[in-house]
Amino acid sequence: MELGTSSDTETVTDLRGVTAVLFDMDGTLVDSDAAVERAWRAWARDYQLDPEAVLAIAIGVPAISTVRRLWPDWPEERIQADAARQLNRECHDLTDVVPTAGAHRLLALLAELRLPWAVVTSADTRLAGARLGQAGIQPPLLVTVDDVTAGKPDPQGYLIAASQLGVDPASCLVVEDSDAGIAAGRAAGATVASVKGRPADLRLTDLHQLAALLSETRAA
Repeated sequence: MELGTSSDTETVTDLRGVTAVLFDMDGTLVDSDAAVERAWRAWARDYQLDPEAVLAIAIGVPAISTVRRLWPDWPEERIQADAARQLNRECHDLTDVVPTAGAHRLLALLAELRLPWAVVTSADTRLAGARLGQAGIQPPLLVTVDDVTAGKPDPQGYLIAASQLGVDPASCLVVEDSDAGIAAGRAAGATVASVKGRPADLRLTDLHQLAALLSETRAA
């Protein structure tokens, strides 16, 4: 895929080589930002930690990685139990969880273009199912933290998704919203789009913009 760069943002000028689109879930396909923030602020209060500091490292990575990083001296059993408790808290709070702007339009276009797609998330299968269901999204392939031995920023999830879709990771477009996810997509060798202004091959305002770009590219 040819990449062109303008002075203030990265722009993918040719998406014709894209053979599959791999989405992050939270903040990308599903607007769960408020719920995620509530859950981690509550967790920070449980341990009298600075909520802002916790949020700075919790977004986009598996819950168990956040717990392990903040409490490295805890025994593994306690880390796993605390991460499970946090995921349970998140599963029970679906308030304000909705599809992101343009999500359903983009997914309809991918079906029209016959472009395969998958969701690769740091959530576990239960939480992913709850949030995707709340947003009315049913991915043909879902890769969660339960399917990998290393979460984002490790590329394993994206490599698994590409393999199961039968495509070359280098021909995939990864759509992300977090630094950890962008790093994972890049490590997988994919082209990476970001929806929240972070540095990537393509910076998107929202998924409406990606739908328009893919439609224009395929029409050309």
